[in-house]
Amino acid sequence: MGVFDSFHINASGLTAERFRMDTIAENVANANTTRTKDGTPYRRKVVTFEEKILPEPTFSSLLASNQNKYKANNRAGVKIGGVYEDHVTDMNMVYDPAHPDADENGYVTYPNVNIITEMTNLIDASRAYEANATAFGVSKAIAQKGLDIGQ
Repeated sequence: MGVFDSFHINASGLTAERFRMDTIAENVANANTTRTKDGTPYRRKVVTFEEKILPEPTFSSLLASNQNKYKANNRAGVKIGGVYEDHVTDMNMVYDPAHPDADENGYVTYPNVNIITEMTNLIDASRAYEANATAFGVSKAIAQKGLDIGQ
């Protein structure tokens, strides 16, 4: 593991959590959207993360990594696995016959966005973002201390 790998790992975590917070904000903003471009109600979106998997080392890759030990490994960290629509949670049916999107029985299908769940997820993503920022700061302090020792 190179000196700068921890910076890349923390930065990838920061980027992933920021994307998750943006998706949660989109869910909250569309909590009452009963008609999207395709004519259906908005569906809640969920972000998944995956580990950036390093390929199996070969002799040439090991030789290259040992020739340049201080180069950042851009393949370490976390990445967005995907953004999926939530088809598990039921849509909210509300009786409102005056609404333009009401069906023949007077029910309007609202998105499956629960504001309490979204705010809880937002707090979780925010804390994970803060943890990555703190870890980045600690890595920076360690690298700075190493440079100070070398003087």
